[in-house]
Amino acid sequence: MTETPTQASGAYLTQEAYDRLQAELKELQGPGRSDIVRRIEAARAEGDLKENGGYHAAREEQGKLELRIRQLSQLLETAVVGDTPPPDDGIVEPGMVVTVTLFGEEETFLLGSREIADGSIQVFSENSPLGAAINGKKVGDTTSYVAPTGKSVEVTIVAATPYVG
Repeated sequence: MTETPTQASGAYLTQEAYDRLQAELKELQGPGRSDIVRRIEAARAEGDLKENGGYHAAREEQGKLELRIRQLSQLLETAVVGDTPPPDDGIVEPGMVVTVTLFGEEETFLLGSREIADGSIQVFSENSPLGAAINGKKVGDTTSYVAPTGKSVEVTIVAATPYVG
């Protein structure tokens, strides 16, 4: 499943990130689920469920596991997978490290899915108000977006380079 970032509206993922998330999903759906089911059954066998902390903890963990499975499934189903970083043409698109002037200060972040990044860089989704406002703009452009508070925020694109992780 390889598309260019302009062909779909899903989150941009590198091939490496896509493969890593596929492996995580497979693990969660197989051994992860089986382990939780075993722990729930073992805790249930201990007796009274109302006061069984192990049972309630296992059920809570099961809920978190199922949520992560749903998140990964949706992300992978709609992902735009790029074999290589987007071209270094100064146009803002998913998979780019973008520097903007925001509230009078420069801010640098990755435009795309946080699943791509290694935690060393802040990430904004291309579907966020800021991401949607700058997606497709080029270095030097000024645009604005409406923040969740309802305030209009002006942003100027300073730089846009491919993320190489």
